[in-house]
Amino acid sequence: MLISAAFAALRQVLSPPLRRILWKSLGLTVGLLVLVWFALTRLIDTLLIGHPISAQYPIVNSFAFFLAGAGLFVALAYILPPVSILVAGYFLDDAAEVVERTDFPDEVPGRAMALGQALLYSLRFAGLALVVNLVALALFFVPGVNLIAFFGANTYLLGREYFEMAAARFRPLPEAQAMRRHYSATVMAAGALLAGLMVVPVLNLLTPLFGIALMVHVHKGLSRERLLAAPQARPPIR
Repeated sequence: MLISAAFAALRQVLSPPLRRILWKSLGLTVGLLVLVWFALTRLIDTLLIGHPISAQYPIVNSFAFFLAGAGLFVALAYILPPVSILVAGYFLDDAAEVVERTDFPDEVPGRAMALGQALLYSLRFAGLALVVNLVALALFFVPGVNLIAFFGANTYLLGREYFEMAAARFRPLPEAQAMRRHYSATVMAAGALLAGLMVVPVLNLLTPLFGIALMVHVHKGLSRERLLAAPQARPPIR
């Protein structure tokens, strides 16, 4: 099911109905990353200006900026997951509606979460993702641990976030969370796919829209599986 859902999500991301949302998603993602880059470079600039070593040895100042710039590229890779979650929360309902309408035309479409609830949920989870990825960034220089920490943390966070947001269009959030826990293996596998995409330069910018489309298909598949299994779980009639 997961493989077919991934191919369907990729097809959707590149389809004309989602293309307009794709450009908006890319623009917002890049814009947020540029703001983060600007804030971090200004912070580094503030720390260097007026330092005695910087004043006496200008070449040290230039070298520090070079190292800081290279380090910021690494840092942005760890900041991208929370940015992805914020972007997904903003475009979730528009993208999910397109996927549901085109791939599941005979089924009842989902309902959008209240704007305030969706923003609070996205901000809460983005904050958690930021903290977890900053911890993973702190482990960057620990061989064998850094990549495992980054991949493992984002497998869980991205799988949990995208699935619950897609499922919450059809069921109350507590029920969506319970469903995610019940099918944790499938959700984690989908999260691993998203975490793997996250480490591919350029393609990682597609993560928000791809994650939405993927989890709509995963939720639909698990809902059908749950419906088919329901009669078997009933006690026999005596």
